[in-house]
Amino acid sequence: MELTLHVTYTAKPGCRESFVRQVVTQGILTAIRNEAGCLAYDYYFSAQDENVVLLVERWESEAHQRVHMQQPHMADLRKLKETYIDSVRLVKVQEEDYAV
Repeated sequence: MELTLHVTYTAKPGCRESFVRQVVTQGILTAIRNEAGCLAYDYYFSAQDENVVLLVERWESEAHQRVHMQQPHMADLRKLKETYIDSVRLVKVQEEDYAV
């Protein structure tokens, strides 16, 4: 079953853009998007809070996402989070949340 996660990062003041820029320039975003089972991995900036960025992850399955968390580039991402991010909130999105 497909897995969708919404990860809300609250960056240290003034660090939101630097965090995402580093994820891109270090090749981490490309590496993640090329992983088996990755359907989407996209960052969105909040219009209301200059320190908030939302990551929407979509995976073919929870197993794919678990493998993702063990990839070498995830250690690089963790280092970036230590530098630029104050807090992280993760929400697992249920399929029925989108039912019309």
